[in-house]
Amino acid sequence: MTARLTLPAFAVLALLPQSLTAQQHDVRVTAAVARVVPAVTEMRHQIHQNPELGNRETETAALVAKHLRSLGMEVRTGIAHTGVIGILKGGRPGPTVAVRADMDALPVTEDTPLKFKSTKRTTYLGQEVGVSHACGHDIHVAVQLGVASALAPMKDQLTGTVMFVFQPAEEGPPPGEKGGARLMLEEGAFDSPKPSAVFGLHAWADMEVGRVGVAPGPMLAAAEGFDAVIRGKQAHGALPHLSADPILMAAHAVTMLQAIRSRNMNSMEPGVVTVGIFRGGERRNIIPAEVSLQGTIRTFDMSTQEMVERRMHEILKGVTEANGGTYTLSFDRAYPLTANDSALYRRMQPTLVRALGAANVVVSPPTTAGEDFSFFANRVPGFFYFLGTKKKGGSSGGHHTPTFQADDSAIPVGVRAMTMLVLDYLAGR
Repeated sequence: MTARLTLPAFAVLALLPQSLTAQQHDVRVTAAVARVVPAVTEMRHQIHQNPELGNRETETAALVAKHLRSLGMEVRTGIAHTGVIGILKGGRPGPTVAVRADMDALPVTEDTPLKFKSTKRTTYLGQEVGVSHACGHDIHVAVQLGVASALAPMKDQLTGTVMFVFQPAEEGPPPGEKGGARLMLEEGAFDSPKPSAVFGLHAWADMEVGRVGVAPGPMLAAAEGFDAVIRGKQAHGALPHLSADPILMAAHAVTMLQAIRSRNMNSMEPGVVTVGIFRGGERRNIIPAEVSLQGTIRTFDMSTQEMVERRMHEILKGVTEANGGTYTLSFDRAYPLTANDSALYRRMQPTLVRALGAANVVVSPPTTAGEDFSFFANRVPGFFYFLGTKKKGGSSGGHHTPTFQADDSAIPVGVRAMTMLVLDYLAGR
């Protein structure tokens, strides 16, 4: 029989990996950022030169999975088509925190002076288009790979687990397909392990490198699409009295829809009702039988969203009935509101200040752009912020435009900030 050796409690504790203090973490993070940034910057260039549209991020996903495996992580692939999750288990039991980066590009032809700019082309909705990272998702991936590279050597000192979530199709899946954060959750991304919080960031073209923007509540709007069809009666263009003109009805409707913003919404509340597509007719001398309208709605409150939908029905019903037509209207509540959890904000905002300095952490007003990070943040408390990516003294086009450009110097800022957030969260600070 083997004798059992009993150690005093203090001796057992001495054998366990010990948590580091905040100051020790900060020193290690500074060294880790310097170590990992050159490699992940090269990865950013590779991803930028080889952009892939939503649900088609096969090369990007392969690069991510290979790197995570090289760090010794458990890696899951093929989630929501091309999504990747890496699991970094710390040396001590504790909470699980998820960190998310989106991987997809856009059907936008790049027009920047970057030496590694994209010249890739592909087919999208039956048309040949250019493809580029015109929203900075390549920066998101590079930052997250940097955080993974920084934390992996520290895993023995980590109290808990980090989930690195690399998400496809944030910009929306192709028509007829499912994808993005919603599908990742449907396929069990947060089931095992289940995180107690999720962190995310977004490149921000209007903010210089070195700064971040964050707010205690709403960050980005709920994004909702709409499709309307106005039906009338076709006739010769020279005989309009024989028609029920859907173009005339649609023109009235577009004008009246703008009154929702100006006359029905609180003037102090942000919101948008935009018609992006007005399509009808085949010849200049034929009044068509129908016209289609498509657009987007951006709101920051559920009651406002419901009011906008109700008013759109009332407007279309009134306009078509008054002119002898009919209509159909449908909505796609694509993305919920992206808002920071108040308790998590109070806890983590001081970490951003410590990481970057108080002058570089600004309160960001809500923006009417949308983000499907909101699905993750509706499942568990979320903390989301904007990362300045405009080169100091330089310029950038807007998001989703050919001249959008994010500077490499944003990567070390992003890696430092997110790494410190993760460490502080796991340490209970």
